Amino acid sequence: MKARRLRLAVLGSTGSIGMSTLDVAARHPDRFEVAALTAHTQVDAMLAQCERFRPRVAVMASADHAQVLAQKLKEKRLQTQVDQGLRAIEQIASDEAVDVVMAAIVGAAGLAPCLAAARAGKRLLLANKEALVVGGALFMRAVREGGGALLPIDSEHSAIFQSLPEDPAQWAARIDKIILTASGGPFRTRDAATLREVTPHQACAHPNWSMGRKISVDSATMMNKALEVIEAHHLFGVPPDRLQVVIHPQSVIHSMVQYKDGSVLAQLGTPDMRVPIAYGLAWPQRIESGAARLDFGALQHLTFEPADTPAHRVRFPGLALAWHALRASEGTCAVLNAANEVAVQAFLEQRIRFDQIHAVNEATLAAVAPNNPASLGDLLELDARARAKALVKVKHLAPSV
Repeated sequence: MKARRLRLAVLGSTGSIGMSTLDVAARHPDRFEVAALTAHTQVDAMLAQCERFRPRVAVMASADHAQVLAQKLKEKRLQTQVDQGLRAIEQIASDEAVDVVMAAIVGAAGLAPCLAAARAGKRLLLANKEALVVGGALFMRAVREGGGALLPIDSEHSAIFQSLPEDPAQWAARIDKIILTASGGPFRTRDAATLREVTPHQACAHPNWSMGRKISVDSATMMNKALEVIEAHHLFGVPPDRLQVVIHPQSVIHSMVQYKDGSVLAQLGTPDMRVPIAYGLAWPQRIESGAARLDFGALQHLTFEPADTPAHRVRFPGLALAWHALRASEGTCAVLNAANEVAVQAFLEQRIRFDQIHAVNEATLAAVAPNNPASLGDLLELDARARAKALVKVKHLAPSV
């Protein structure tokens, strides 16, 4: 008997991860049915996706954008239902008519839909690292209680997952440490004294990966790696002192697991997000992703360097905040994430300099005392307090831009 197609919801479908997910799904129409799509403001991109995939429902973040989309769909006589707002996105994430949820909404805004999908027992493909950075224990508890499957989509965490034993009960006894690789971004060798001159365009020009603006800036500061360290701690249950970052400029080895016998398993591939996406969609099987194959004959060299050299500590001061936040009070990671989102947006809007992002993060951590959040409401309240303090710091720095 032919297997039923998996019904897919893509949260953040017009972003880079969302588009890559739809590209993979389109290669396997016998396996996947696109049931629902959500987007923030890109009405025309959503319209094109609705024309191609004919989802049952499409959600826009605001009522105004939803109204425009609904009118355009009506003009094209498409039957996709249009809804708006966070509540509608949460409903899609937990809908009985959805089997797989790709969580690709950037930032803390994706936390509530991720929790909804986890509690509903979905196969949750997690590309929103903030759900774990902000939610941590709360989110992992929801996954366990919901009984679904959580599959990491970040290339680093997918690489770790693929390099671990299939039985999570064996992880603690076998693992010596987890090694996250980092490209070092566009400023790996740049004189730290010149970072004050960096423009948003330069910070978003990643040498290897094609990503959205926010994550591109995080890569340039290596705050993305700090957030990934926090994410790995929660995903794999590894204590902070057994998490390591090494810089690997070629982005061929996506991460590694070192075992207690000294052996190291690594996952390699071209820097194409369709590889971890395809793995998550088809797990535990493997399907065609559309990514180019590695040509080992053309690889001249693979190099590595420590992330904590004196020069890199000056270039990337935010990386150490991961270990600081993990060892501090519950909720500190949520404060760090909120501060960084505010700081990055301020930099992209040219209200602060690139080298001031870290100052905003440090000042916010010093100003906000976490209250051991035990619920989504607690986390959102803490997130709001941290953002308010971060904005105060941004306004203080703004005259020096």
